[in-house]
Amino acid sequence: MVGDSPSPRQRIELTCPECGHTQFEPAMVISTQCHGCRANFQVHDGKAVVRQRSTARLAKPRRDSDPIPEPPPPPPPFRMVPAPPTLRQRILRFLFPPKPPREISCFDCGHHYSAAAEAQSSQCPRCCCYVSLLDYQIDGPWNRRIQTRGNVVILKGGMVSGCVIQCHHLTVLGELASPVDCSGDLLIRGHGKVMGNVKCQFLRIQRGARVEFFHPVTVATASIAGHVRGQFFCAGTLTLERRARLHGYIRAAAIIVKPGAKHTGTLEISQPATKTEDARLEDASPEPGASMEQAVTWVDAKLLRRPKT
Repeated sequence: MVGDSPSPRQRIELTCPECGHTQFEPAMVISTQCHGCRANFQVHDGKAVVRQRSTARLAKPRRDSDPIPEPPPPPPPFRMVPAPPTLRQRILRFLFPPKPPREISCFDCGHHYSAAAEAQSSQCPRCCCYVSLLDYQIDGPWNRRIQTRGNVVILKGGMVSGCVIQCHHLTVLGELASPVDCSGDLLIRGHGKVMGNVKCQFLRIQRGARVEFFHPVTVATASIAGHVRGQFFCAGTLTLERRARLHGYIRAAAIIVKPGAKHTGTLEISQPATKTEDARLEDASPEPGASMEQAVTWVDAKLLRRPKT
């Protein structure tokens, strides 16, 4: 022991400044808790003093005879008032306006929803399926499947074969020999032979392109300005631009042939059946006790509404 410093084993007597309870604590104690009232107090020079900083205290146990305390009033609703944009923010917003959200359809359930334009992936809110939004640029040989709702560009040196492409917009500058399923537009500027089924909303074949489709092409609308061969099923209008050449079968709701364009093959104009007409036809189905004439009339109507093959 050096000087008058107390020994660690020495104990001193302390009196609680709150309730007067007396207890023994080690001589090196700095702060402690009263064994009587559970109040915290500090120790200075061997004496108990009131704690200067506020501390959390345990609530006294409630008795059955105590009155039920009233609940505290609800806090006022918090309203966040946005700060006005600064001059720099206004200039940046004017020079670089935010992009509108993009429309997406799920690969599994086909549910349509919107996502941020800058997003690179999304999740379907209905089936929780992962949906990629990445863009692809192909400048060499490619034989891996592409499934994204982003855009795909096949450059002049690119060659895609032996895989399925599912995307939003597809631009073909090189060679394409794979099935295509686009939720947007299909733009073809080069030469090539497409070996798979093609499905898109809008098909555009630019002037100077020479394309041969070996499988049916299903589109909503189409605009052809080059030399094309294949079978086309168009739900809307198919337009043959000037000096366009199309060889093959066409089934469309309407066709526009501009001066200088030429079509060689079979052409069929058919209007798609509306839901109202189909429902009316189903409601007019003959009952089990109907006559033979009514049954024959209903079958003839169904055959007339069926598209020709």
